[in-house]
Amino acid sequence: MARPDMLKLPEVLTEIKMSRAAFYRMRARGQAPRIRKLPNGQVRVSRTDLDAWWERCGERVA
Repeated sequence: MARPDMLKLPEVLTEIKMSRAAFYRMRARGQAPRIRKLPNGQVRVSRTDLDAWWERCGERVA
């Protein structure tokens, strides 16, 4: 099954095993994946941005 191009925030939080509050704290520090706000106020994260963010996280640890 193909992965969706744009993920809903709850899907992202489940995948990265993080609470909404922790995600927004990281976002305030500029350390979270880029989000896109839809006109209806919902938030999406592109699969490409999330994968790139994961790669950057791995580089910091190594």
